[in-house]
Amino acid sequence: MSLLLDFYKDKTVLVTGHTGFKGSWLCEVLLSAGAKVVGYSLKAPTDPNLFGLLNLENRINSVIGDIRNFDKLKQTFDEHQPDIVFHLAAQPIVIDSYKEPRYTFDTNVMGTVNVLECIRLCPSVKSFVNITTDKVYENNDLYDHRFKEDEKLDGYDPYSNSKSCSELVTHSYKRSFFNYPGACAISTARAGNVIGGGDFSPHRILVDAVNSALDGGKLVVRNKNSTRPYQFVLEALFVYLLIAAKQYREEKYAGYYNVGPDKSDAISNGDLATIFCQAWGEDMGWIDRSDPSAPHESAYLALDNTLLKQTFNWAPAMHVQEAVLWVVEWAKCYESGSNIRTLVDKQILTYDKIFEDMLCKNGNSKNYL
Repeated sequence: MSLLLDFYKDKTVLVTGHTGFKGSWLCEVLLSAGAKVVGYSLKAPTDPNLFGLLNLENRINSVIGDIRNFDKLKQTFDEHQPDIVFHLAAQPIVIDSYKEPRYTFDTNVMGTVNVLECIRLCPSVKSFVNITTDKVYENNDLYDHRFKEDEKLDGYDPYSNSKSCSELVTHSYKRSFFNYPGACAISTARAGNVIGGGDFSPHRILVDAVNSALDGGKLVVRNKNSTRPYQFVLEALFVYLLIAAKQYREEKYAGYYNVGPDKSDAISNGDLATIFCQAWGEDMGWIDRSDPSAPHESAYLALDNTLLKQTFNWAPAMHVQEAVLWVVEWAKCYESGSNIRTLVDKQILTYDKIFEDMLCKNGNSKNYL
């Protein structure tokens, strides 16, 4: 086990949104590390779902509740007194935000307020990471532009804008209530488009790809030219864990970070579809079904991860081609009815070594925490 995962042993970690795709992976990583995991979230949003496949309900302290319910959320904080908090609970789908804008803003903005207010009233919390999105920036679709952390936050659609507001809420709380020595260290992490096994969410290209492959059909791509920064789920989660651990030890590491891949992994939907079809084999293909009347989504989006690299001597440890292979491995395990938890734990332990080797290779000492 790496030094990073060993840090979390016996620590109480609260994860909001723990029943979702990323939240379930994060809970499994924390369990592998020996952490005491508490989850707070609505029920899993899909059926099937990774949360159920991993039997997490019976392996962690799982609280089913709405992030907008402040009293129940505070009761969870009061009861478990967490050391570290990761905030992932959100309405995460762009298209759904057009259908339910009020719910999206209420969940993503006031949900963040509720989490931060609970942290303000819970002195046990020493480290907090708010997980937002690469879509928080004002995006004028400038080709080849990679957003930096100091650029304007002004997402276009209700989902993206609500996440911009979540960032601003975090900045305000940080300056207003946690600006003193020994206060809880606070960061936000603006992740790229995360892919991995166990995602059953609608309107995501790799989810559509897996479903098409399992059904024996062709993948339908809604917009083959849209470009996004794709990264493997563990790539993002291990960075969140690194940020939380480093700022727990030294507050100077708290900040606002782009947790995205290198420029080479900001690729079009069409290219991603091709990579998946080649990885799956069995003569799978894809077709373009772009809809010009669909709700607005940015055509080009990429992140500049220089600050993350400079601060933590970090670099992406896995490119999109390898990430897709791991997704295919997961999907074929699921298709065959094999043990999903065994495969997920194997991928976690394999990536854990890859991640630690990367940190040491980039000049970090063996005592990098």
